[in-house]
Amino acid sequence: MAMENFKIAATERSPEVNFDFDGCRLSLRGESYPEDASTVFGPLFSALERFLATIGEREFVVEFDLTYFNSSSAKALMNMLKLLDHAARDGARISVSWLFAPDDDTMKEFGEDFSEDLEHVAFNLVAVEPAA
Repeated sequence: MAMENFKIAATERSPEVNFDFDGCRLSLRGESYPEDASTVFGPLFSALERFLATIGEREFVVEFDLTYFNSSSAKALMNMLKLLDHAARDGARISVSWLFAPDDDTMKEFGEDFSEDLEHVAFNLVAVEPAA
């Protein structure tokens, strides 16, 4: 059974989420400092768990393009990365791209910190010039 794609529009406090099940792609873009991180990340975790249960041999690409997030979002992101790492440990082919502006040392360091806890996911730090 095909899963429906999962999208959440960006708000001023939460990121745009675009989860393309058929294309095996998930992207989070923008800022993330919702008052209640579980309202944003809870439905995403549910969708991600359902998807990972059906991934099989396909390659799954996850892209984080966040310019700011708060501590509750950081915890949710870490939990999401752990979920991806467990799936990769069990045989899924998962690559994560962590995008950051070349002059944004904070976001680069977050990416480095997150990547240190992952053993099975291909993690890429990607410096991206902001669109003009």
